Amino acid sequence: MRHVPPPAEELALLDHELARLDARRLQLLDRRAWLVAALRAPAAPTPFPAPAARAQTPAVPYAPSAPAHGTQNVLLVLGGLLLTVAAIAFTLFSWGEMGIAGRSAVLAAVTAGALVAPALLLARKLPSTGEAVAALALVLTVLDAVALHAVAAPGADGLVFSAVASAVLAAVWTLYGLLLGRLRVPLPAAVVAGQLPLVLTAWAAGATATGFGWALLVTAAADVAVVTWARRPAVRVTAAVGAGVTGPVALLTGLGLSVSAGGPLAGAGALLLAGAGVALAGAWRAPKEWAVAAGVVAGLASVAAVGGVLRTELPWDWSVVVYLLCGIALSPVLWLRVPQPVGRGVLGASAAVTAGALVWALPVVAAVVLGPVSVLADVWSGAPEGFRGALGQSGPSVSAAVPVVLVVVAGASAALHVRWPRSLPEKGWRAAAAAGAVVLGWGTVPALLAVADVPYAVAVGVELLMVGGLLALAVRQGSGGVRPAALACALVGAVGVGLLALAAEPATYAVFGGLLVLFAGAAARSEAVVVRSVLAVGSVLCGVVVATAAGASLGWSAPQSAPVVLVVPAVTVLLGARLRVAAVAWSLEAAGAFGALVAMGLAVTDAPFLALVLALCGVLSAGSAVRAERRPAAGHLAAALSVAAMWVRLGASGVTAPEAYTLPVSVAAFAVGHLRARTDPAVSSWVAYGPALSATMVPSLVVAWTDAGWQRPLLLGAAALVVTLSGARLRLQAPLVLGGSVLALVGLHELAPHVVQVLDALPRWAPPALAGLLLLAVGATYEQRLRDARRVRESLGRMR
Repeated sequence: MRHVPPPAEELALLDHELARLDARRLQLLDRRAWLVAALRAPAAPTPFPAPAARAQTPAVPYAPSAPAHGTQNVLLVLGGLLLTVAAIAFTLFSWGEMGIAGRSAVLAAVTAGALVAPALLLARKLPSTGEAVAALALVLTVLDAVALHAVAAPGADGLVFSAVASAVLAAVWTLYGLLLGRLRVPLPAAVVAGQLPLVLTAWAAGATATGFGWALLVTAAADVAVVTWARRPAVRVTAAVGAGVTGPVALLTGLGLSVSAGGPLAGAGALLLAGAGVALAGAWRAPKEWAVAAGVVAGLASVAAVGGVLRTELPWDWSVVVYLLCGIALSPVLWLRVPQPVGRGVLGASAAVTAGALVWALPVVAAVVLGPVSVLADVWSGAPEGFRGALGQSGPSVSAAVPVVLVVVAGASAALHVRWPRSLPEKGWRAAAAAGAVVLGWGTVPALLAVADVPYAVAVGVELLMVGGLLALAVRQGSGGVRPAALACALVGAVGVGLLALAAEPATYAVFGGLLVLFAGAAARSEAVVVRSVLAVGSVLCGVVVATAAGASLGWSAPQSAPVVLVVPAVTVLLGARLRVAAVAWSLEAAGAFGALVAMGLAVTDAPFLALVLALCGVLSAGSAVRAERRPAAGHLAAALSVAAMWVRLGASGVTAPEAYTLPVSVAAFAVGHLRARTDPAVSSWVAYGPALSATMVPSLVVAWTDAGWQRPLLLGAAALVVTLSGARLRLQAPLVLGGSVLALVGLHELAPHVVQVLDALPRWAPPALAGLLLLAVGATYEQRLRDARRVRESLGRMR
């Protein structure tokens, strides 16, 4: 049984438990107070009392801690600002109420006290208060300078006095900051004051733009020295900001003088060259990112300095060449013993100068390369006298400096590819340098031809030989960017010389025949599948142009020339069957199909020739269908082209009863298809019965839509109904789809007049309202309709 103590004993137990809980609560409160104090004063934590002392410590209510350092700083800053405002107000507005002795004594006493007070505050371990008073002292020294000018030297030049005062203040603040090393304000303030003396001196002396540039540059050099040798981050950041402002302004001043026509080029060059030295000195010991940026500035400044002096007597076109040579002369810095970030920055400057020269030259090259497009407006009008005549009416004005720029950049790219610096990443960039050399070397040739204005025949021959050389590079073995660049340039060059050859009939045959041989030979020698495919397509396109030109030379019209063009697709069908590489064969036959489309386009204006072209294309497709891998696509295409040829032929002959011609063909085709379906149960119904059904039903449908009688639509609808039911009964897809489509179109034809009458009788708002209701109904049952459509598609898919 459970023992229940008497009430007196139970009361004693409860009192003992409550006393133990009170003692534990006091311990926890004591611990909490110690932790709060430790967090707010981590430098000198209060030792935790011993357990015996904690047991006897009375409960102390929680009290909020002292204000945080952030609040203290805000109060100190506000106090310093108020004192500064008071000092300024006293100096500006109350100055005249006191005598000379009183004014001097007050300012001297206040300034001296403000300068001495931070030392005392630092000694008493009040650094934040000392910083605030020191900032006030610096402001008072500025006010002292203003008061000194107003009292002691009122007649002195304001700019001269400001320059001297700023220099003295910079020196005084520097000494003050060094003496009181724990203060953070005086030294950055001295750096700020040091930005003014030289600039104000140049202003007071009425210096020229060159003088201002030198003043700014010397100031920037002093800032760079401070950044290099100073230890305090605040001082270094302030000096870096000053150098980032004064240095670029000085360099821009020198650049403006260098590029101006009447500027003192020698002085500007010296200023820019000195600026490059300052930037290079700052980059030597700067962090990585800043070293790269300073290296870029140093490189650009040196290029502008040397190029500005050398180009003095040259026109602007050749000045680009001078700047380019100076920029490329920076490239060897990568092989010198300089810090890697600095070298990369200087190389970036060289690349920027090179890119600028190319931006100037490439539009001229593009105009020369694309100029032969104007020949399309007057094909075979006769060969012009010179190359510029083939580029337009007068041709672009090409400076002789353009090919020089291209040659120089191409040579630099090739040299960089041959001897790639170890300090630069090689992957990708070395191949890009090789590709750039190929592209620029190719662009130099048409630019030279345009500058020399060579005869037309010479230009065509040179460009054709250039295409041959590029194709030889494109089929060479090896990795890198040479092969794709050469292939791209060969294709663009082939287009350019091909357009150029269209000006004269003999040139057309010579150029396109030569391109056909070059593309075919390069495709045969290349081992890269992509290159072979591209070159095969190019050869086929050249063959199409030659075939089209042959018809024009014979005096035939465009429809009469269409069968001649089909010779090219026929050759591609034969070659495609012999090629072992599937991708190359596909490309070749796809280009041949494009030639067939060209033939159809030529014959589209003459229905009899169009029917002949369609029939020949059907024969070619049937020839491709002999191969097992082409059979699915080529077989359907052959059937469609044959049926289309028959339709066009019937329409061209003016037949009004096509059934007399199509029914025998349909019966024969149906018999052949039925035999095929019996021997091969897996054959599709579109292959077996599609040509037979469409050969008769589609021409009859076309005639029925233009026939005002009722007999043909009735008979065609009945036949379509029978075909549809047969397809549904035998589960054949082609009869079901063709018969249903023809039946629906015949029904629409018969209902069309009545629908028009109904629509005329309805008000104008009724059709939109009915359409809206239909859309709402479809939208409300969208998912059900989607499932129905899927079931229909699956049912059709299961049919043959």
